[in-house]
Amino acid sequence: MDEDVKYWVKRAIDLHSGDAKIIKLAFHEKFTSRIGDIAFECFRSPRKEARILDLVAGHGNFMQGFAVEDEKGNVVRVLDLIHGRPLSKYIEGLNVGHRTYFTEQFPGILEQFMACIRAIAFLHEHGEKHGDIRRDHIFIDREDHRYRWIDFDFNFRHRENIYAYDLFGLGNILLFLAGKGDVLLHDLRDQQSSLLDVLQEEDLNIVFHNRVANLKKIYSYIPESLNRVCMHFAKGANWYYESATQLHHDLEVFKNEWQT
Repeated sequence: MDEDVKYWVKRAIDLHSGDAKIIKLAFHEKFTSRIGDIAFECFRSPRKEARILDLVAGHGNFMQGFAVEDEKGNVVRVLDLIHGRPLSKYIEGLNVGHRTYFTEQFPGILEQFMACIRAIAFLHEHGEKHGDIRRDHIFIDREDHRYRWIDFDFNFRHRENIYAYDLFGLGNILLFLAGKGDVLLHDLRDQQSSLLDVLQEEDLNIVFHNRVANLKKIYSYIPESLNRVCMHFAKGANWYYESATQLHHDLEVFKNEWQT
């Protein structure tokens, strides 16, 4: 990303085919992330990304590539270039109101995102996790319009559900897509919105406390079945999703109800 320059990521040309490639050199870092009161120790693992590249070879919802070791034993990944842009940039560039977006464009976007959720479920079924699920880590391939996950090199240590960090990442993307962007408290304050009077602490995102998760309080026409899914990622949630398959199932229920 232009605003997040990674000096260990290089562009290259395959001298045999002439195709553009991305080369990711070995780089290690650690940081701590929190979801509510749960702390996750995160770290970058080139070897994990190499394993996943091998696992998802030929899978249409993941970036493609392979890994090699250099003479020092560092794992270097050689990636096919995805000609497209991040999902986040696409959503932010849509110049329509929320209701028009939600009625006309969100159904197709949700269908593609649900394919991405199934792809994450595929990783989990094989004992792997993405590790850094964000809306700018889904690229829309302009050649076939397919949504593709990128950047699998983050890993994290866990105590209970090893996939929890991925699941909350999926929830944050869902809220972003359903809201046509983040619904931020400071924007509502700047607008002196009367909606602030109906929002409570339990309506806010469990990870990012300045974002609204209870979108139905903002957009009353959002179906209750979708809002129930969104509320699993709110501070007032009674329980959280334990698998990507559960999340996908509930979105499938919403989609089928909405289409009838």
